[in-house]
Amino acid sequence: MDDINLHYRFLNWRRRIREIREVRAVRYRERLKRMLREGDILRYHGNSDEVGCFVAARPLSRRNRYFEVTIIDTGVRGMIAVGLVPQLYKLDHQPGWLPHSVAFHADDGKLYNGNTVGQQLGPKCCRGDRIGCGVSLDSDDGQLTVFFTKNGKEVGSVDILASPDALFPAVGMHSLGEEVLLDLNAEWGMEEDDGQMIVDSHEEDWGRLHDIKVTGTLLEYVGKGKSIVDVGLAQARRPLNTRFHYYELEITDAGEKCYIALGLARRDYPKNRHPGWSRGSIAYHADDGKLFQGSGVGEAFGPRCFEGDIMGCGIMFPRDYSLDGGEDVDDWDLDVVPKPSEVQNDLYANNEDEDDEGDNLEGRKVTVRCCKNSWNIKAGSLTSFLPAYVVFLLSLFVFEQVFFTRNGKVVGRREVALPVGGVYPTIGMMSSGEKVRVDLHPLSG
Repeated sequence: MDDINLHYRFLNWRRRIREIREVRAVRYRERLKRMLREGDILRYHGNSDEVGCFVAARPLSRRNRYFEVTIIDTGVRGMIAVGLVPQLYKLDHQPGWLPHSVAFHADDGKLYNGNTVGQQLGPKCCRGDRIGCGVSLDSDDGQLTVFFTKNGKEVGSVDILASPDALFPAVGMHSLGEEVLLDLNAEWGMEEDDGQMIVDSHEEDWGRLHDIKVTGTLLEYVGKGKSIVDVGLAQARRPLNTRFHYYELEITDAGEKCYIALGLARRDYPKNRHPGWSRGSIAYHADDGKLFQGSGVGEAFGPRCFEGDIMGCGIMFPRDYSLDGGEDVDDWDLDVVPKPSEVQNDLYANNEDEDDEGDNLEGRKVTVRCCKNSWNIKAGSLTSFLPAYVVFLLSLFVFEQVFFTRNGKVVGRREVALPVGGVYPTIGMMSSGEKVRVDLHPLSG
C-alpha cells in the first residue's frame, strides 16, 4: 500500500512540475503581431493600415533595466515606437497609446503616455539612430522614472505609477519597410559628469547669445518678453558655406506667442532686433508665416509654424563659391562694394591701354555673373542702358538663393547678395517659454 501511495505522489509531483513549466512558458513568451522576427531583427509585416507591435518575453528588472532599438530602415513613414507596456498589451495599438504604457515615437519625437496625443520630448529619429528606453529605480514614492535616449544621450524622462516587473519592452511599427535591430541586453552606463560635458560643449557652436540659455542643442528664451526690444538672439559661430549650407530648428515649446524667427544675418547684427527686421538680415517668422528682409514690415511667404514644426534655412551655393577672408560688409545692398570673391568679370579683362577706353567697344563681349548665371552681352548694347561702372559693381557681388523649409518641404526662395565673410545662422525669440532644438548640421538639406 505504501508503494502505491508513493507511486501516486510521484505522479502528482511530475504533473505539478509540468503545469508550472507550462505556466512559466506562457508567462515568459514574447508576443508579436504583424511583425516578423529573425534573430534580433524586427520587421513590419502588415499593409500600413494596421499597427504591428512586439512585446518582449520578460519585463525590465534591477539587473536588466534598459534596452535599445537601432533603426535599420524607416520604411514609408518611419512610424516606429519604443517603450514599455503591460504584458497583455493589445498588439493592434502603438506603445504609449493605451493606459499603463509609455513610449517615444521616432516619426515626431513625441512622448506618448497612455494617450493618443503626444507631448514633444526630443528630436525626430531616422535611419541609423539608436533609441533607448530604461527605468530608474531610485524613487521613494512608488513612482518609476522612465527615461529615453537617442544615440546614447538622454532626451527626456517621465514619472509613472508602476513597478518595473510590470513593464515589458515593446516596439511598434506602422508602415511598410520599417525594420529595426533589437538589443534587450543593452547597458546604460553614461555618467552624469560626462553627460554634463556633452551638454556644455554645444555652447561653442554659438558666437553670440543674448537672453538665450543653451542646454545641449536646446535653446531657451530667458528674456523679459514684454516689448519688441526684449529680443533673445542666438547667432552661430560660423557662417553657412558649401559644406554646411543648411540648418534647422524644431519648435519644442511655442511659449506664449511663438515669436520665433529663423534666418541669416551679418555677423554684427543688432542683438535687440528680431532677425529680418534690420538691414543685413533675412528671416522666416513662425508666428505669422511672413518673410522679413531688412525691414520691420514682412510679406506673406508661407504657413505659420507651431509646436512640433521644423523650420529650415539654407543657401544654394554654386560649386566654385568660397568665403573671402576680408572684412565684413554692413549690408547686402549694392551701395556697399565688397572685395571680389571668385566672380568672373571680363568687362576690363583685355583693356590694357586706358587710352582705348570708350573706343571700339562695339562687339566686345562682357560677362557678368549674377544669380548663378553668366550673362554674355555685347558691350555696345550694355552701355546703351547701363553705365559701365554699374555693371562693374554688379559683377563684384555674388547673388545666391536663400531658401526656407517647413517640415522638410521648401516654402519659398529669395535671391540675395552675399557679403564678403558670409552670413550666419541666426535665431530670434521674443515671448516667455519659447524653446527650440537646433541642428546646425542636419544630414538632410
